Amino acid sequence: MINYIIAKVKTIQRVVVKTSLTRILSIIVVACLASCASVKGATDVYKDPNMDFGAIKTVAVLPFTNLTRDQSAAERVRDVFMNLLQATGAVYVIPTGEVTRGILRSGTTTPATPTTEEIKKIAGAISANAVILGVLKEYGEVRSGNSSSNVISLSLQMIETETGRVVWSASATEGGISFWDRLFGGGGKPMNDITVKAANDLIDKLFM
Repeated sequence: MINYIIAKVKTIQRVVVKTSLTRILSIIVVACLASCASVKGATDVYKDPNMDFGAIKTVAVLPFTNLTRDQSAAERVRDVFMNLLQATGAVYVIPTGEVTRGILRSGTTTPATPTTEEIKKIAGAISANAVILGVLKEYGEVRSGNSSSNVISLSLQMIETETGRVVWSASATEGGISFWDRLFGGGGKPMNDITVKAANDLIDKLFM
């Protein structure tokens, strides 16, 4: 009889522990989802309410400013963004070679940060309705303790070439060390995957 009671007590203890752990994990998951929702819901997009975006048919993507240690990162990210933007069929993206020729013809010395007049000259040389400028702020592996992951952070702005005004701007950040990376370890997602995701996020914000 005593052995039976002891066995029952142990069973009850296991059930209590299991239930407590389940509740704790549920709370953690809910907190993480709420945190993610608040981040995704953050306003990081500007669109000129007076701009007719349907009138923009041809876009030139200028070289991005690179603030990362990877010297070739900006060109890789620019190439991914241009291909995905072209794939939407919403606008014609002028090929890189044509954009380079326009930059040379305009005499622009810093194509990643051109002046308004330089933008107009580049656009006139290649018949662009708008140009897109970009700043690559983060790209590559980040570490925290024993955890590591890939991250990308990119900001873009579109300038209407006739007036030289900014009509759209947005930013996107993907990757980074998540709660689950810290808890269970892991190297995060491949760099190419998060680059494509960030580029698509920006394109969605452009056509939203």
